[in-house]
Amino acid sequence: MAMTAVHRDETITQSSMPTLPFMEVALIPWPSADARRSALRDAGQPRLLLIADDSDPPVNDDVLEDWVRTPADPREVQARVATLRMRATRTLQPFLDDNGRLHVGPQWVALSPIECRLITALIERFGSVVSRAMLTRSGWPNGEPSRNQLDVHVLRLRRRVEPLGLSLRTLRARGYALDRAVAI
Repeated sequence: MAMTAVHRDETITQSSMPTLPFMEVALIPWPSADARRSALRDAGQPRLLLIADDSDPPVNDDVLEDWVRTPADPREVQARVATLRMRATRTLQPFLDDNGRLHVGPQWVALSPIECRLITALIERFGSVVSRAMLTRSGWPNGEPSRNQLDVHVLRLRRRVEPLGLSLRTLRARGYALDRAVAI
């Protein structure tokens, strides 16, 4: 007999931009499309500038932008696009909206009120350890839960954040850390 999820819409990763590929890298002829370059930079989208042979490349410190002189070897373009995609993925920071949805890029999952309070403490110290006591105070500001309640909510939260590419790790005798999942 097949099992169905009780809160399917809450536990399955949702996408807030289902029709747009998130890690699309824009190929921009430069300098002729400088206005488009600026708009994409403001939107945080990765860009590969195709520099005309008679133009100087721009100088910038944006990790989501690279350039190649045209005509370019397709393998070089592919390598630069892949690098920009990886950089874009690394720059994503999780955030919690006012509706209790945890976002990472275009993907999101819905969280319960207690999970929202817990994840807020973890996001504030993203990549760092949050003590068990601090997490308890965040999740239950009006009283202390049993040890088992925190463990159950952390387990649920761990399952919710995993599809977003996040990892909620337990650090024995220290607390918990929310970070990006590491592909092995």
